[in-house]
Amino acid sequence: MNKICAQSCSDVEFACYVQKESKYDAGIKMVMISESMPHNIKDYFDSDNNPQFIINTSYFFNNLGYSFNSYEDYLKNGIYLTTALKCIKKDYLVKSETIKNCSFILEKELNRFKNLKVIMLMGDFAIKSINYIWKRKYNKRIIPGGATYKIRKNTYEYDRIRFFPSYTQTGDSFGIEKSKLKMIEEDIKNALRIIK
Repeated sequence: MNKICAQSCSDVEFACYVQKESKYDAGIKMVMISESMPHNIKDYFDSDNNPQFIINTSYFFNNLGYSFNSYEDYLKNGIYLTTALKCIKKDYLVKSETIKNCSFILEKELNRFKNLKVIMLMGDFAIKSINYIWKRKYNKRIIPGGATYKIRKNTYEYDRIRFFPSYTQTGDSFGIEKSKLKMIEEDIKNALRIIK
């Protein structure tokens, strides 16, 4: 784990982790921000073999005709996968302060990508985190409050970056609600049109 956080949030297990910079960073056009780290780091996006986070994410891309099977497949195609929370949550929910603390790390992570066109917000933690970042930087909330299914069809854009509020494609609840799977796939399809 990368010990890059000085915070001591009580609702997460301290296991702060961010992927290292890579040769693909200059070509990243789309970032997908999921909610939080898996309980087992071997399930995280950039782990070896077949991490669960890649299996879950690839379900949607494969349905859309993309043969993505590894983290590198995403990077090579200009897509970066990360999480809003950089530690493992202890329970289902976390405090807003914890999301805010992690948003500083996420902000530095996003600053690596100079050609971003799309940021996909895969779940409430990701939406809150981006709102914290944009409020600090530009004194502007990107995504309004409200249920995701009500706000996801609207257009949110700032500084030539398009934002898509959606549902998390990783974690224990994957596949439970079939209607959410359809909405996630639709959101990814619309996002991919922009980076083509």
